[in-house]
Amino acid sequence: MKRLTAFIFLCLLAFQAQAFDRTLRLDYIFSGDCSSAAIALDGMSVTEGWFGRSVNMDRIPVRGNGVLRMKDAASGQVLYATSFSTLFQEWQETPEAREVRKSFENTYLVPMPADSALVEITLFDMRGDTTCFFTHPVKPDDILIRKATASEVETRWLLKSGEPERCIDIVILAEGYTAAEMDTFYADAAIAVESLLSHEPFGSMKERFNILAVAAPSQESGVSVPREGIWKQTAVNSHFDTFYSNRYLTTSDIFHMHDLLSGLPYEHLIILANTDTYGGGGIYNSYTLTTAHHKQFRPVVVHEFGHSFGALADEYDYAGDEDPYYFPDVEPWERNITTQYDFQSKWKDMIEHGVKGVGLVEGAGYQHKGVWRACEDCRMRTNKAGAFCPVCQRAIRDIILFYTEESR
Repeated sequence: MKRLTAFIFLCLLAFQAQAFDRTLRLDYIFSGDCSSAAIALDGMSVTEGWFGRSVNMDRIPVRGNGVLRMKDAASGQVLYATSFSTLFQEWQETPEAREVRKSFENTYLVPMPADSALVEITLFDMRGDTTCFFTHPVKPDDILIRKATASEVETRWLLKSGEPERCIDIVILAEGYTAAEMDTFYADAAIAVESLLSHEPFGSMKERFNILAVAAPSQESGVSVPREGIWKQTAVNSHFDTFYSNRYLTTSDIFHMHDLLSGLPYEHLIILANTDTYGGGGIYNSYTLTTAHHKQFRPVVVHEFGHSFGALADEYDYAGDEDPYYFPDVEPWERNITTQYDFQSKWKDMIEHGVKGVGLVEGAGYQHKGVWRACEDCRMRTNKAGAFCPVCQRAIRDIILFYTEESR
């Protein structure tokens, strides 16, 4: 009994001691191939202010393809947890990963602990099995934790609902806009905000968000298109043809991207590319990247933010299913698709309560068979859909509440 009482006291003491008023940036290199993964700490830096959530600090809303937990070293109490997906893990599923090992940059922002802590990172494969586990200490008095310089990039508020510590803070970052094109960037960023707020539940819950435009200038206008031999010097060096897919637009320049945002209030990131070529990408708790001058800009930026913020899966499918992402004996962690292995955890209750339009429609998660979505159409399926389906709306609403309301 005395040991239990002492442990509880240590846990309470750990929470009382942690005054989260600084942000610790953790930079990692993830590397491997199709059958192996390794993680290495590249560096740590600190900035003033903590702009992440102040509720539900020790839990995650969905599993993702990876989880980071920071624990108090003395008590083992979880001080902060976040889930994520990575471009590296997507790459591991490609044919290239069977032939070569590669490395990818990844950055995570956590509250700076007041006392010594341990950080644990776990990566999962598509079956939910652990592929890599990595841990390292964080000592607040470590002289090699760099004090980062605050960004001097020009910014402009597009939506300011309250103080950063009580709102969900989103940055919209310029990519491929020269200094002379920033008026165009701000206009494009305003369209992105308007598009998001025209979709539920973002519109009715907009008072929970702050959105800041960051006008990082590029040396050249536009973005790189490798298949055409075009390589440009841009703010975050994004390019099409990721994994040799024409329309997959991403950046691997993660460390530099976060350098541009140093000291700014942000949790989630939308990158606008100054091009009319169709494409984009969205990675859960990493970033949304989309082209700003294609005619489908409005629906695409919302769709990709459904990935990066809402943790939603693609609901479209391809015939063939030669390389399935999802398996009949594993329930996907994304809340808008199901293999029916554990359908009770998904939207079965919405069907039972007769929510209009909600059912089981086969074909989702890139698979024509064996994976189901809730509705015939949805923003996560096509650009023609007018809205997120009720299941996706509920999933996004739950994420928003998780970030802004204590759920204990």
